[in-house]
Amino acid sequence: MDIVLYGRNRCHLCDEVELLIRTLAKEFPLRLQVVDIESDPVLHEEMMLVIPVVAIDGEIVFRSVTHVVTFQELHQELTRRTSK
Repeated sequence: MDIVLYGRNRCHLCDEVELLIRTLAKEFPLRLQVVDIESDPVLHEEMMLVIPVVAIDGEIVFRSVTHVVTFQELHQELTRRTSK
């Protein structure tokens, strides 16, 4: 699975989600790419208020609108995708 984490520098929530994903990489076959939204004005405009954002295999799965994705939510989603 390809996971893209959209965030920005000095974002402690983004750092926490990155750590969760790296922990899950020990259990699931995944490749992580971290994208700094500040490097792209379009991404910055689109995602500034909802980071961290997690995309899995090209699909945005988690946006931090009401809460930041948890370990359990990530684990359940990865389990669901690997059991297909």
